[in-house]
Amino acid sequence: MSRTNHQYRLAARPVGLPKPTDWEYVEEPAAKPGEGELLIKVVHLSLDPAMRGWMNEGRSYIRPVEIGEVMRAGGVGRVIASRNPRFAVGDYVSGTLGVQEYCRSDGRGLTKVDPALAPLPVYLGLLGMPGMTAYFGLLDIGRPEPGQTVVVSGAAGAVGSVVGQIAKLKGCRVIGIAGGERKCRLVVDEFGFDACVDYKSEDVRKALREVAPEGVDVYFDNVGGEVLDAVLTRLARGARIVICGAISQYNATDQVKGPANYMSLLVNRASMTGMVVFDYADRYPEATAELAEWLSAGKLRSLEDVVDGGVKAFPDTLLRLFKGENTGKLVLKVADE
Repeated sequence: MSRTNHQYRLAARPVGLPKPTDWEYVEEPAAKPGEGELLIKVVHLSLDPAMRGWMNEGRSYIRPVEIGEVMRAGGVGRVIASRNPRFAVGDYVSGTLGVQEYCRSDGRGLTKVDPALAPLPVYLGLLGMPGMTAYFGLLDIGRPEPGQTVVVSGAAGAVGSVVGQIAKLKGCRVIGIAGGERKCRLVVDEFGFDACVDYKSEDVRKALREVAPEGVDVYFDNVGGEVLDAVLTRLARGARIVICGAISQYNATDQVKGPANYMSLLVNRASMTGMVVFDYADRYPEATAELAEWLSAGKLRSLEDVVDGGVKAFPDTLLRLFKGENTGKLVLKVADE
């Protein structure tokens, strides 16, 4: 049976926010799997701030998406044809599937998932890359101790919301930073943070002085820019800063704004460490097992912001990340299961 595959390919390197002309919407026959391959029907796609960096040319932790290449994206889907002995028709898998309706794969990098244990979008959030990022970034680099103060920017997002919840499980006082009253209320009421600073209406430095008078022991940074600079002024002795992302800078058309208050690292004998989740790939099962246990026990809350728009809605849905319109994990529904 012939199938038509719709996909988005990168047509140009974006300057600032991606615009419609940066994409090419392509329709072609879905590829048939060869020996050792399988064909996956994409059900949900993960939309992540890191995707903006993948569109840029230049050296990074992962090669850029090439012009004319299907846009890279994580996803979950169902195997509909297989010539690979490790995967059977009907299996659900997660991996890098790309912004398209059907993905042909040789099976490398795919993980089987069980929709009976958790809804498929959860495997793109709490039980996916955001959850892995939060788990290893906080526990391996942040190394929080009971009673310490942990501050998280992007606290209503996919990574930040999980970081704060894990920090609470570890006995820490947790302060979020988010944009807008609605998000700050969600961070406190739904994710259990002790307080949340609204960077849109509050002076972050002044607010941190009030809610974290003893200083910040661990700062998990997802936004960079002015928020990072403000937190640097409030570090406790021996503080650890985890640099996970800098969404405030991803679409900058001028030079990226670096931290002006970095001397606080010296004064407070603090450290600032970059974190890339792919470095922990061999330990993903460890994190998945513990996160799944916490989720099952009701100790963690998973929140997915699912947009039911099909693959054609990808460009507009992606922009929601950079406009701060999503809460929790932003997921694009491509098809029914």
